[in-house]
Amino acid sequence: MAEQHTIHVGGEWRAAASGATRDILDPADATTLAVVAEGGAEDTDAAVAAARTAFDEGPWPRTPVAERAALLRRVADLLQRDREKLGLLESRDAGKTLEEGRVDVDCVTDAFRYFADLVVNESGGRVVDAGSPDIHSVVVHEPVGVCALITPWNYPLLQASWKIAPALAAGNTLVIKPSEITPLTTVALIDLLVEAGLPAGVANLVTGPGDPVGARMAEHPDVDLVSFTGGLVSGTKVMRAAADTVKKVALELGGKNPNVVFADACATEEGFDTAVDQALNAAFIHSGQVCSAGSRLIVEESLRERFVAELARRAERIRIGRGTDQGVECGPLVSARQLARTEEYVASALAEGAVLRAGGERPEGPQYANGYFYRPTVLDHCHRTMRVVREEVFGPVLTVETFRTEDEAVALANDTEYGLAGGVWSADPGRARRVAGRLRHGTVWINDFHPYLPQAEWGGFGKSGIGRELGPSGLAEYRETKHVYQNLAPRAVRWFAG
Repeated sequence: MAEQHTIHVGGEWRAAASGATRDILDPADATTLAVVAEGGAEDTDAAVAAARTAFDEGPWPRTPVAERAALLRRVADLLQRDREKLGLLESRDAGKTLEEGRVDVDCVTDAFRYFADLVVNESGGRVVDAGSPDIHSVVVHEPVGVCALITPWNYPLLQASWKIAPALAAGNTLVIKPSEITPLTTVALIDLLVEAGLPAGVANLVTGPGDPVGARMAEHPDVDLVSFTGGLVSGTKVMRAAADTVKKVALELGGKNPNVVFADACATEEGFDTAVDQALNAAFIHSGQVCSAGSRLIVEESLRERFVAELARRAERIRIGRGTDQGVECGPLVSARQLARTEEYVASALAEGAVLRAGGERPEGPQYANGYFYRPTVLDHCHRTMRVVREEVFGPVLTVETFRTEDEAVALANDTEYGLAGGVWSADPGRARRVAGRLRHGTVWINDFHPYLPQAEWGGFGKSGIGRELGPSGLAEYRETKHVYQNLAPRAVRWFAG
């Protein structure tokens, strides 16, 4: 496939109708990794038309569930076959470490296998007791239709799988638009779907910017569902665009996630070491470019000085560099824009009174000169009115707030417009479960941070979005529910005298 032929419509790879292209840059040194097609509205319309035809006239929606599941499993096997190649591509495109890229491929594999198992093990519908032996009443699930899938730049392959796998398992057709910054592994995934035997037109891809590609997908009258993962501002635009055609909408719009540490969690040296280690993982995995990053550390006042001092010491020692280099623990930010955004947030926090305990600048050295690197940053003495505490930074920036009572900890953790995820650290199981029960967040970890399960729903409260991915609810997003009522002994009702 020629480098610029990254638009996939009706089973064929093509260039953009306009001939436009975009350079995909390596965030470690700003050199060109690849050249992709810069699609527009015309390409989007063609992709939607192909998906519409494949749904209305093609075999996929009517393919037996067992066959759809078998294809998803073939895709999973191909992902593992190409694990090293895909992991490397994700590392170079998104800037994450090579090991993170490999783990992402494993998680994508798990998602395809989970949804294959889920659909194949389902019953044929829910029988409803109508109170009469002459009535057969059943609730069944059918595919929504044409699905528009819009994915973010931080986890390109993973987020694509969370949408593509359930959409295909349910029998839908789709058009996917990856982020214009990190599209390469999504292009590779479409190739694997083709290799696995997916019929032409079922999965279509348009590489290009949110405007016009994503905007056109959201408003298109032949699209039945739009699933978007990304920022709050873009998500609200998608929702408005979808409103005129009253299509189904699913949104995952990030979070400002609290990590609450009670002093009793650190009563032993092992407990202290674990809580500090996990606070680093929560905040700085993938340079903080994670929707569920634990970027708000909320620590009990009596523990504050010791905890933050050790946290800052370890943060300063995090090894920064190109994600594919041996021993690197933290790669670059994804783009020059994201680097500038992170610098601006740190500057505003310091102007508002935050105390810098670690990081707060670009690393020095010729190996960092052209890349988008920023040192892991710890900001102490933060408070709720600061922008850096209220808004999602999507960079390696951790803010520190303190509390004295359990009620105060819960109030701080819930004092956000978002509600995606949060963590609670306590040696008291009753307290931990009690606080977890009071947090208004879609996922709450107790004495852990970041793990997820494909069989458990993912999504948030408040402005973190609507709908759920993964789990049975993640499949339900891509289905319509139908009630079929059959009268086995019909007779005249005589409601009207005639």
